[in-house]
Amino acid sequence: MKQRMFALTFFWCATAVFAQEYFPKNDGVKANDNNYTAFTNAKIYVTPDEVIDNGTLLIQKGKVVATGKAIAIPKNTVTIDLKGKQIYPSFIDLYSDFGIEKPEKAKSDGRSAVYEPSREGFYWNDHIMPENDAVTKFTYDDKKAKALRNLGFGVVNAHIPDGIARGTGVLIALNPHGNEADRILEDRSGHYFSFKKSIAKRQSYPTSLMGAMALMRQMYYDADWYAKGNVTTKDRSLEALNANKGQVQIFEAGDKGNVIRADGIGDQFGIQYVIVGGGDEYERVADIKATEATLVLPLNFPEAYDVSNPYDSEYVSLSDMRHWDQAPSNPKILAENNVPFAFTLHKLKSTKAFDAKIKKALARGLSKKEALAALTTVPARILGKSAEIGSLKKGSQANFIVTSGDLFASGTVLYENWVQGRKNVINDFSKKDLRGDYTLAIGNQRFSLAIKGTAAKQTAEVKKDTLVLTSKFNHAGNWFELSFNEAKKESYRLVANVLENTTDISGKAVLPKGAERSFTVTRTKAFEDTKKEDSKTQETPGPISVKFPNVAYGYDAIPKPQNTLFRNATVWTGESEGVLENTDVLVKNGKIVKIGKDLNAGGAQVIDATGKHLTAGIIDEHSHIAALSVNEAGHNSTAEVKMEDVVDPEDKGIYHALAGGVTSLQLLHGSANPIGGRSAIMKLKWGESADNMIYGNTPKFIKFALGENVKQSNWGSFNRFPQTRMGVEQVFTNYFQRAKEYEIRKKSGQPYRTDEEMETLVEILNGERFISCHSYVQSEINMMMKVAEKFGFRMNTFTHILEGYKVADKMAEHGVGGGTFSDWWAYKYEVNDAIPYNAAIMQSQGVTVAINSDDAEMIRRLNQEAAKIVKYGGLSEEEAWKMVTINPAKLLHLEERTGSIKNGKDADLVLWSGHPMSVYTKAEKTMIDGAIFFDLQKDGELRKSVREERNRLIGKMLTEKDKGGKTQPPKMNKKEQMHCQSR
Repeated sequence: MKQRMFALTFFWCATAVFAQEYFPKNDGVKANDNNYTAFTNAKIYVTPDEVIDNGTLLIQKGKVVATGKAIAIPKNTVTIDLKGKQIYPSFIDLYSDFGIEKPEKAKSDGRSAVYEPSREGFYWNDHIMPENDAVTKFTYDDKKAKALRNLGFGVVNAHIPDGIARGTGVLIALNPHGNEADRILEDRSGHYFSFKKSIAKRQSYPTSLMGAMALMRQMYYDADWYAKGNVTTKDRSLEALNANKGQVQIFEAGDKGNVIRADGIGDQFGIQYVIVGGGDEYERVADIKATEATLVLPLNFPEAYDVSNPYDSEYVSLSDMRHWDQAPSNPKILAENNVPFAFTLHKLKSTKAFDAKIKKALARGLSKKEALAALTTVPARILGKSAEIGSLKKGSQANFIVTSGDLFASGTVLYENWVQGRKNVINDFSKKDLRGDYTLAIGNQRFSLAIKGTAAKQTAEVKKDTLVLTSKFNHAGNWFELSFNEAKKESYRLVANVLENTTDISGKAVLPKGAERSFTVTRTKAFEDTKKEDSKTQETPGPISVKFPNVAYGYDAIPKPQNTLFRNATVWTGESEGVLENTDVLVKNGKIVKIGKDLNAGGAQVIDATGKHLTAGIIDEHSHIAALSVNEAGHNSTAEVKMEDVVDPEDKGIYHALAGGVTSLQLLHGSANPIGGRSAIMKLKWGESADNMIYGNTPKFIKFALGENVKQSNWGSFNRFPQTRMGVEQVFTNYFQRAKEYEIRKKSGQPYRTDEEMETLVEILNGERFISCHSYVQSEINMMMKVAEKFGFRMNTFTHILEGYKVADKMAEHGVGGGTFSDWWAYKYEVNDAIPYNAAIMQSQGVTVAINSDDAEMIRRLNQEAAKIVKYGGLSEEEAWKMVTINPAKLLHLEERTGSIKNGKDADLVLWSGHPMSVYTKAEKTMIDGAIFFDLQKDGELRKSVREERNRLIGKMLTEKDKGGKTQPPKMNKKEQMHCQSR
């Protein structure tokens, strides 16, 4: 009775904790709870680094008062003996959508895109919504909160997961006993961003990753302009963006590449984002570490693929198989490299998988201390709340978990999760572990009883001899309840009080006909947990083997330059010396240093090139391989976007191009708009990062386009200007006029709004950036040259230019080059007049002509495309070969660095098995800056190793399935081959 009265008093007093002191109380008397609760004799993890054995935790009014071994316990204290148990800080998930209703996808009303914003008084782009506050959308859901508490979470940081700039979050204690005044710890807890558009908005821009990046850059420029008082109208989005600067800035990247991209934007504007990763950061850990960002790591390690069907298994790429095998090592590798991180439930299909995923990371070598920190102290530090949550230091909120033992050990039971000093029972720790084998005696009847399952959820199996009987078992508190049916559905019902200090149980049994008897349960064998891992025998996983890139045909290490002597080759110089027989070429420190006969190797490796041909590497002036996106189609001008932002260094097209002797290319924006995006001029250094593929001191280029694509002739879209070829000309005229006016203001000394689009166009006007222009029809080619002349600059290259033969003389007079196909024609209406003699005719009129690919397949055979020009136009082999080497180098302003074999130039070379334009010839070695990035012999070895690795991983996945592990169906993760019209 005393216990009951005390419990009621404690409940009444504790309830008073969660009523604001200045609120009137009309449903009873008003009182304050000043009582303490002491948890004694427990192993207490104050933080992951501070552990107290046999310690005491003292709490009052939802806060930690003290932790230690010799704590003075006040008289008004409820003492709870936790001998043999452990206490940990409750977990924190700082990247959640708890309590936030999922935004509805906007309904489409046709094919036409929406170019204007749907709001007034906000930023011009609907996907920028920093004014959103998650607290205004928040509704507490205790069913979901209970599921999180049962996993060990006490606090979550929720936000609205929609848009590029998403607004602020809300920090919530998962306390079912209080109200919003108690639960909401911070109503503006962080400022959130991503590269993903809002699903609730239909505004077209941005349509691409590079567009999202450009939009973010312009957003920050505009926020600065607005903050300086230069805007006369009100923009609630920019006001909120500026007001939220003091918040932690959290960016959902989603993969290793986007982690680096997000950090690059942050560096440009002096922001250090906390970045939500994708679980593949281990593949580029040095680059990730260089960002100096704290990461938030999802635990969504992929399930094994069901590869039991040999045909279906072919759908799964080697890179996906590798990621399944390697992803659980991601936390350990980041920890080893001192990259700080927190864990999140984000992206887990089911939160029930949380415990298994954590244990998988631990099995791969992550320490328990690091795992606990990633769930407690690190998220608290990120949120600037280390004094309040994430630890059990004095003054912290009393958020803690009571467990049966080591938090991360197999079989450990989570008993209670206290949030803000209030108990939430997960499993009753007064419940005795009855597991074991027993003899059940009811009078002269004997049965076998096995109690199994987990300590938290015990199950029973009753047998009569070897026959398993239908039974139902319940063990709650100190009560044992068992019912089972024997033959003819005769039912036995048993109940007993479980005593603490004995393994045997006795109580009352009700027999099938209602008679009552005593029964006894006598233990015959203690329970053995066959699933519990023995730390002494547990296998320690070895280091994972990450390739560069970590896909099929990746290398063990990034190729390094080597001093090399090519001996006795037929050398195609591409210079006035022409083709030299039986000649040596010496490469040192990535440069061509000597060309001649019988050269001294001087310690360089010697490659016997007898009977083989050595040429400069092929250069593709127009390519779309190695891109994550090609078009930003949201506006008619997108000069602000950069292809350098979306280089995909893992595109297998790079390796294929190297096998075809290609060493450099221009990665061009597509042809969705008259003024497209800025180019990336690249060397195909397979295995390097995207940044390391870009030319140092790179020439500046941009893509323009004419014709059907830019006026959307084939898209069924009728609401974007221009819709005619006349309108295309007006777009150019308007934008260049505006650029002139922009530059005048910029040079005037007056304040001006930084506009990345206008900055790019000013570079064109000043001859600092060069145009590669998608073109077909002679009238438009003429028009584009006239626009350029009107504004005082020169067109650099007309690409495609399939009617170039009609205006070759005018092109030569203007000084523009041509990048064309060898023999493509009639694939759409505006190419009906194309002829295969186009390249030769333009060349004859003094136009610098290159043969390009614009195609992931053709890039592998540009040597053969050059050969066609010998047939179509009668050019010499040397002149034809220049169209894929020195001529594209000239068009890209790289002729002083590459494109021919000359002393002092970059050692971008290809050793061919025979004549370079023969269909029977193969590239044996492709060298870039003195490093061999493709080797035909090594390619054969790689093919073998790819087969062997696939077989090994398939076997490993089959074993995983046989052991009962979860699997997912095979799926093809196929990258789109990009071209001019790709999105």
